[in-house]
Amino acid sequence: MSQVYVKVCGISTAAAAQAVVDSGADAIGFVFAPGSPRLVSVEHAAGLAADLPVSIETVGVFRNQPLDLVLSSASQAGLTTVQLHGDEPDDHFDRLRDEGFRTIRALSIDRYREGAGSMRLGEDRVLIDAVTPGAGTTFDTTDLENRPPHGFWLLAGGLAPDNVAGLVRAVRPGGVDVSSGVESSRGVKDSGLIRAFVAAARQA
Repeated sequence: MSQVYVKVCGISTAAAAQAVVDSGADAIGFVFAPGSPRLVSVEHAAGLAADLPVSIETVGVFRNQPLDLVLSSASQAGLTTVQLHGDEPDDHFDRLRDEGFRTIRALSIDRYREGAGSMRLGEDRVLIDAVTPGAGTTFDTTDLENRPPHGFWLLAGGLAPDNVAGLVRAVRPGGVDVSSGVESSRGVKDSGLIRAFVAAARQA
């Protein structure tokens, strides 16, 4: 198995962003979905992203927001990738790719179980998450072990330094995504936990 891709999401401070870079992670996620404790403004994300090395993928996370707002926010923040975490239709992903963004289609495990077979997933990377994203809860991964998504996909939902290696070995995703599992309190990233998570994921 090749080295697992690691995305650390919900970054809101320069110190946390630097910890992600120092850990050797592949991507940083900035949350623009209203109601999240990790919500950042476009201007703040742009400032953080501008200081990152070009090797780090910068991802904007949106949820059921107007496509024009998504496009303008991602452009203004200087991001490379857009992750849609709601019920967005296929043509939103088409438009994002046409505008030069890479895409990640996030699905809850329930939605994946119910309808993934009818979704056009091949052109987007897919992220499988818990039913309540960002809550730090795990879920039964049996369906993913037996019927994983086609193509490159990421596992999320309750991942932390002490469980990521076992889940990577069991489910064999192309990548993992973490947010609450590397926080000292809700919305506050811990540099030590970020480093420990990336090391554990890579050792798997």
